[in-house]
Amino acid sequence: MSGRIKAALIKLVPKRWQRGAVVPVVRLSGVIGAVTPLKPGMTLAGVAKTLERAFAVDNAKAVALVVNSPGGSPVQSRQIYLRIRQLAQEKELPVLVFVEDVAASGGYMIACAGDEIFCDPSSILGSIGVVGSSFGFTELIRKIGVERRLYTAGEHKATLDPFLPENPDDVGRLKAIQREIHATFIELVKASRGERLKGTDDLLFTGEYWAGERSVALGLADAVGDLRSTLRDRFGDKVSTPLIAPSTGLLSGLFGRKAGAGTMTSFDGIAGLPDGLISALETRAIWARFGF
Repeated sequence: MSGRIKAALIKLVPKRWQRGAVVPVVRLSGVIGAVTPLKPGMTLAGVAKTLERAFAVDNAKAVALVVNSPGGSPVQSRQIYLRIRQLAQEKELPVLVFVEDVAASGGYMIACAGDEIFCDPSSILGSIGVVGSSFGFTELIRKIGVERRLYTAGEHKATLDPFLPENPDDVGRLKAIQREIHATFIELVKASRGERLKGTDDLLFTGEYWAGERSVALGLADAVGDLRSTLRDRFGDKVSTPLIAPSTGLLSGLFGRKAGAGTMTSFDGIAGLPDGLISALETRAIWARFGF
């Protein structure tokens, strides 16, 4: 049936019987990548199936992504971004991104997968930069009388070891890698936002972040708006917005998200408690950078 004939038939149906447009919604929230080895955050492996299901919804007019992330792994952020763009092109569907509390660093990279980005006036966007952190324990182990013994094969295998004095050459190599990653991030943002960006490179790409209205003025977002109001204005009052959530079947409960949650909260998993504590502290520190 041609599009014209279908449209003509729809007009013959009373409006009260007509179905509204369908815009599936996917939530992408949390720290990106592995916070600790036993506590993964948002990864491509974890969201790929959900994204594929959203883009496969029959008669969808667009896909809406609700993003709430302070960032994390640049690799996972970019892979999620690429998968969203690949699906959008394959299905020829526009992607509308709605930022909640924060889309910063890798979270903003994912938000750039949207053809349009909407935010709340109090949302935080930006932080287009790369950060790395560590600790130095050389004075501590000296005070408590611990002798450090380290055996390596490879001149730089012990780079930035926290129990050794900081080596300026090691720091220089790390910063060079960070500059490469930063350049990739900048290129992605420019390719995604294009002429909508209004600030200079010295302003936009320093790692600074801004609230909603300022982000719109700088071209990091397109408008202030919430999901329900924006979609109703765009697709009509009868728009349907089904939430496409990760699978919660038996196997996923045994081996997936539920199993991981149980490991971290059950006192039977005593071995996992130190990792859970570190994970919680790391996650809290990442969110705290943006006041959350």
